Amino acid sequence: MPITTTTDFDAEALYRTLLEQVRAGLAGVPDAAIVGIHSGGAWLAQRLAADLDLTNRLGSIDVSFYRDDYAKKGLHPDVKPTHIGFNVDRANIVLVDDVLYTGRTTRAAINVLFDYGRPARIMLAALADRAGRELPVAADFVGVHAELAPGQSLSLQRGEDGALSLTVEDDAEEPHA
Repeated sequence: MPITTTTDFDAEALYRTLLEQVRAGLAGVPDAAIVGIHSGGAWLAQRLAADLDLTNRLGSIDVSFYRDDYAKKGLHPDVKPTHIGFNVDRANIVLVDDVLYTGRTTRAAINVLFDYGRPARIMLAALADRAGRELPVAADFVGVHAELAPGQSLSLQRGEDGALSLTVEDDAEEPHA
């Protein structure tokens, strides 16, 4: 997949690309489930689950307490509950995040999942892979590979109508992981 360097992203088109990849990747896979990482990944997971008829196998997790920088950054003011209403043991889970960057959020999310059981497999889906990995993490399904300038990050928003938008922002703080 080519690397995109534009600052204009059609998040809905990227979602459709991601949906088709996940649909193909889950064809014939038993005990499939989808778990989104709050908040952008949870939004994407909700849509994927609805489009793939997996709403009864949908979960969401917050990795705030599992981050390796928790002691440094403290508690995020918008901590969400983790909800996994299905048996994780032997499930084939698609873990969904909006932006894959350093891999640290993914590592934390995997730790959360293993607190709930031992999945047969965890596949990673990301709307955008922006490179900059610090851990050996790679997405199985990706909407776009994006190259950003230093000091920039990607931000996913969801409108009241559920429409997604993905924008490039200049970072005032540390980049999104």
